[in-house]
Amino acid sequence: MPRALTILLGGAAAVVVVAGVRAVAWLVAPAMLALLVVIAISPAHRWLRGRGAPPWLATLTVVVLVYGVLAVVAVTVLVSGARLVSMLPEFARDEIVLRAERAIGGIDRGQLAGFLGGLLTELTSLTTSLVFLLALLLFLGVEVGWAHSRLAEIAVDRPRLREALVEFAHRTRRYVLVTTVFGFVVAVLDAVALAWLGVPLAVLWGVLSFVTNYIPNIGFLLGVTPPAVLALLQHGPRRALAVLLFYGVLNFVVQSLIQPRFTGDAAGLSTTVTFLALVFWAWVLGPLGALLAVPLTVLVKVLLVDLDPAAGWAAALLRPPRTGGTPTAPEPRTGD
Repeated sequence: MPRALTILLGGAAAVVVVAGVRAVAWLVAPAMLALLVVIAISPAHRWLRGRGAPPWLATLTVVVLVYGVLAVVAVTVLVSGARLVSMLPEFARDEIVLRAERAIGGIDRGQLAGFLGGLLTELTSLTTSLVFLLALLLFLGVEVGWAHSRLAEIAVDRPRLREALVEFAHRTRRYVLVTTVFGFVVAVLDAVALAWLGVPLAVLWGVLSFVTNYIPNIGFLLGVTPPAVLALLQHGPRRALAVLLFYGVLNFVVQSLIQPRFTGDAAGLSTTVTFLALVFWAWVLGPLGALLAVPLTVLVKVLLVDLDPAAGWAAALLRPPRTGGTPTAPEPRTGD
């Protein structure tokens, strides 16, 4: 088959696949997030089994651990959100808020009703996705103990596919570990700084900073906006500027200079590829696509690039630059 026709058919197939994934994003995004969480915590299951714990106890411990972490985050957000609502009357006489109220007063009621209806629909969809995610976490957590036996069965007929899946799990765990460590450090420093600056709900904004750290490149902007706005409303522009400066310096140094070097090495992707993946997967899967951009790109890479011996040129374009300045042969893969 002519190369041009092969490229044309491959591009058409890719468009069809992407369109199909986007059409069922409500299913794919929570499923991939649940898979990512289970892959990240699977070493805990193996550790418990290695210490002699029965399979049911190891599985139950892992599931309870995941649900416990989610419950702590949910309670923190709910309590802080309730406190934020109780603080809103304090801003009622603020000049900025009065201007905002006058601007809102000019909004057409029909448009406002449409906006509220759309917001209610989004909240309903979010609740459905959350329930679906929790159910998937339970089922995948129960089956995590059989992952190695299933990989062994795959290796009988498709050994390279087994190696690719093992590589995906390994890189995903490394990426999650690196991102979690840096996110925790940044979140603690942000929360301490906000408490020192007198910004309310410092713990909530620290949790938000931790979560948005999983979003490459633009997570900083999402994490700094709420505390900066709250500092502006309560303390004025100087305090808001101080929040922006602290967040800017800390997050630029950690998330833009230090962390990408580790996450790029962990995921095997360059910084440019990571940014393009963020834009692409956010467009395909919505907000969850931004969180899953790097793991999904790693999955596509190991299945479409690493499995093909003739795709070494594509691997060279996707991976981060090698230190040393001279090209080296591809590293041999092992399925540990």
